Amino acid sequence: MHNFFLLIICFLAGVLLRNVKRMPQNTPSVLNSFIIHVSLPAITLLSIRNLSMSIDVLYMAAMPWLHFGLGAAFFLLLGRLLKLPRGTVGVLMLTGGLGNTSFVGLPMIEVFYGKEGLVSGIIVDQLGSFMVLSTFGIAVAGIYSDGMPSAGDVLKRIVSFPPFVALVISVALIPVDYPEWLIAVLGRLGDTLAPLALFSVGYQFHPGHFEGNLRNLALGLGFKLLLAPLVIYVLYVQILGLEGLPVRVTLFEAAMPPMITAGIIAAEHGINPPLANLMVAVGVVLSFLTLPLWWMVLQVFL
Repeated sequence: MHNFFLLIICFLAGVLLRNVKRMPQNTPSVLNSFIIHVSLPAITLLSIRNLSMSIDVLYMAAMPWLHFGLGAAFFLLLGRLLKLPRGTVGVLMLTGGLGNTSFVGLPMIEVFYGKEGLVSGIIVDQLGSFMVLSTFGIAVAGIYSDGMPSAGDVLKRIVSFPPFVALVISVALIPVDYPEWLIAVLGRLGDTLAPLALFSVGYQFHPGHFEGNLRNLALGLGFKLLLAPLVIYVLYVQILGLEGLPVRVTLFEAAMPPMITAGIIAAEHGINPPLANLMVAVGVVLSFLTLPLWWMVLQVFL
């Protein structure tokens, strides 16, 4: 439980230091770059070596694709029924369909499931969330901003992403025993993920303007934090009969708040930036309440 309080303290520290303007405005960019280029690759290289190939890997990797598909169908239907503006539908598809399975997800998994749960979290994030964002996510952003990325741009984004490169290397090194010094170094570097990620999230916390966005915000977060995880739980547990730690972690990842990167992409493409920022900021704050509840539910029913 002390790790959970560590995450809250790091988040609040980020909020505080942003408000008192004691750190440069590009602090999140620097921290996020370190996380992407150092922390995540280190955790990947250290954790994937314990991976045993099984049908669980397929279920873990499939969850974010399923989640995004549910979100796309849900918000397209909702947009027609409620006559939502085109940009609102696009931003809800991106932020409501993609979860923060790395910056928030991995630290939370470590808190509630320990380091042994990180392997499952990395599979969900790298083969699931990141791949969805890099393909369908970029395509949706292009479509709703009157543009369309080329297949070459999408492929380049995938193969050049440092954690994905680390994933490929770590899979190739599964039969190799790491020396003790390398395990220690990777472990210390990987430990930087949780505090830096939550500090960065807190530093970027900016609620924006609620006026005119409350209904859409409630719809988006209601789907992301409650409805989508429930549907995936029913499918995985009640229908398919899956069980075990990998499934618990996968369902826990399904309940993560909206992906920060998805919100950034929506804002950069001019797709309702105020709502994109609200979805990410409010979603992260609410997840401090909803994730412990989902953990308790999964402990009881799975």
